[in-house]
Amino acid sequence: MSCTSCSTGKPGGCQSNGGCSTGGCNRMNVHDWLANLPFSDPESGCRIVEISFNQGSRKDFFRNNSLHMFEKGEIVSVEGISGFDVGTVSMTGELVRLQLKKKSVKEDSPEIKKILRRSTETDISKWKETKLREPEVLIRSRAMARQLKVDLKMAEVEIQADGRKATFFYIADDRVDFRELIKVYAGEFRVKVEMKQIGARQEAGKVGGIGSCGRELCCSTWLTDFKSVNTNAARYQNLSINQTKLSGQCGRLKCCLNYELDTYLDALQHFPEDAEILEVAKGRAFLIKKDIFRNLMWYSMPESTKHYPVTIEGVKKIQAQNREGIKPEALETVEVISGKPKEVEPEFVDVVGQISLRTLERNTKKRRDRERDTRQQGLQGIRQGPKDGGQGQQPDSPQGQQRPPQQRGQQRPPQQKGQQQSQQKGKQRPQQQRPPQQRPQQQRPPQPPTEPK
Repeated sequence: MSCTSCSTGKPGGCQSNGGCSTGGCNRMNVHDWLANLPFSDPESGCRIVEISFNQGSRKDFFRNNSLHMFEKGEIVSVEGISGFDVGTVSMTGELVRLQLKKKSVKEDSPEIKKILRRSTETDISKWKETKLREPEVLIRSRAMARQLKVDLKMAEVEIQADGRKATFFYIADDRVDFRELIKVYAGEFRVKVEMKQIGARQEAGKVGGIGSCGRELCCSTWLTDFKSVNTNAARYQNLSINQTKLSGQCGRLKCCLNYELDTYLDALQHFPEDAEILEVAKGRAFLIKKDIFRNLMWYSMPESTKHYPVTIEGVKKIQAQNREGIKPEALETVEVISGKPKEVEPEFVDVVGQISLRTLERNTKKRRDRERDTRQQGLQGIRQGPKDGGQGQQPDSPQGQQRPPQQRGQQRPPQQKGQQQSQQKGKQRPQQQRPPQQRPQQQRPPQPPTEPK
């Protein structure tokens, strides 16, 4: 079944084919888990509707003053800048109130615009024509910014459905004076220009892609609040500080480094502090990592390449001894039992390397010897000729000459063939005086047995 509310084809996501409301085409799709719950007073329901634009790239709140009840996935026309815009309903009901509270927007705010109507065919056709202009406008805007030598990167262009306004999303490291650029854009595209600066993470969310985990980027599917990420989050989780592996497609540290950070911080509270160096009789032991899953601390010694696991109680005991000036003889290590299943040895035998070239040469020599013996036996049978058992005729008679039985797949030696042909010609010469009706029957020369293939 094709998608019922857009022209992108078959929706993906949860694979419940049927419409964009099921979560395929909209990048910031939301599941309304309160939709099927009954309410005692339907009139007190929230009249604010969340509308998404540009396939979830931007969302905004609009007031529903009409008597129509809009459902998720419907295309509606809303108020715009000196015109109208077309969007898709992404959320209705009580969940919108939670979103208003989260974004600190009052439900009775006069700045909230209104929903005009359900989009007509004229509105939708105009909206599709405008969307087809966006790639061309984006390419042209980048070229114009390069000509004016404005230090910014144009990420996305969103044009209003009626074509009267265009919003340019750009990325810049410093403040940019784009007053001249706005004038050029307004004269070139004949629209009202609005410039909005976004960060690298917002750009990755608009572009989209697949992360190193194999899933779609969080910033393009559900993540809207971007928190700062530093390298301490990687250190607390015992991750190697590798900028290539820890960076996402935006060039910044991955947002997922903060997901499990609180769990690690809670687990590290039980570990002793200032335990980076322990004094023992053999020397100093340096801390390598903390294993929160087994409650172990791994140390290394200068004269050894091994890693020694020590329990938390053992580390605290050594610390107490070091404060008193006592150095224990060695670290009280524990045996770490791996939970991985033992590998079962394969039943087959690896014979790679056991067959040498001498073995192959020996087999080849034996095969050649058998072929030579077979050929010699065939030649001896040809030289002896057919035995006279009372049924055969004299070999001098051309009519009674018989050829020996020929074995299948054998060939005649070249010397024997020439000799038999010369003998046959000599025997045929005295028979030329016979009448024409009694022509001698020319017998084919006997063929020696050949080697079977």
